[in-house]
Amino acid sequence: MISSWEQNNCVMPEDVKNFYLMTNGFHMTWSVKLDEHIIPLGSMAINSISKLTQLNQSSMYSLPNAPTLADLEDDAQEASEDQPEKPHFDSRSVIFELDSCNGNGKVCLVYKSGKPALAQDTEIWFLDRALYWHFLTDTFTAYYRLLITHLGLPQWQYAFTSYGISPQAKQWFNMYKPITYNTNLLTEESDSFVNKLDPSKVFKSKNKPLIPKKKGPMQPAGGQKGPSGPNTSKSSGSGNPIRK
Repeated sequence: MISSWEQNNCVMPEDVKNFYLMTNGFHMTWSVKLDEHIIPLGSMAINSISKLTQLNQSSMYSLPNAPTLADLEDDAQEASEDQPEKPHFDSRSVIFELDSCNGNGKVCLVYKSGKPALAQDTEIWFLDRALYWHFLTDTFTAYYRLLITHLGLPQWQYAFTSYGISPQAKQWFNMYKPITYNTNLLTEESDSFVNKLDPSKVFKSKNKPLIPKKKGPMQPAGGQKGPSGPNTSKSSGSGNPIRK
């Protein structure tokens, strides 16, 4: 299957070939239980060889004059110092879909030089629903580790975009992947995110100060009637009380 795919498409990078020699695709899901309800949450997937199809290939049933992805090519998205040159929908790049991300975008294996494509000239990119490209990793192995590290949480690829993940996905990240997600935030918005605590104040013993009781007026020697009636017991020197 690998040889047939390479004959019809491109030579696979070595790490991609090793992955498919071990298993023909990968799909792992996990769920959480909340209030007695099972909620599907995580999904980690890499397409099988048969589904490793070229992204910009048009269907045989499409109309002759139907627009293609190449018509949406935006030359304004040039490379910057932070990111390499973005992939192209036309013949300048050859793009294969690795994961459909449950409709939230597409993770793609991109040959940057076009055909004849070179196996060592590949990168992994994320194509969001607005058809903008976002760089993920240089190699398939690095992406695979990234996929496992993020537990396949919903929309985790958007953590590598300029606009970030949705508020709902952020709640799942805070619950199941707080270290990875918060570390990214610390590098960007350290002042607004970190809640600075002083351990000496937090763990300081909180002993309530003693409030002195107010002394009442001096009672006469003969005793005094309180609100509940006579209570004028007086002790003699022998220790026996004498009532008046």
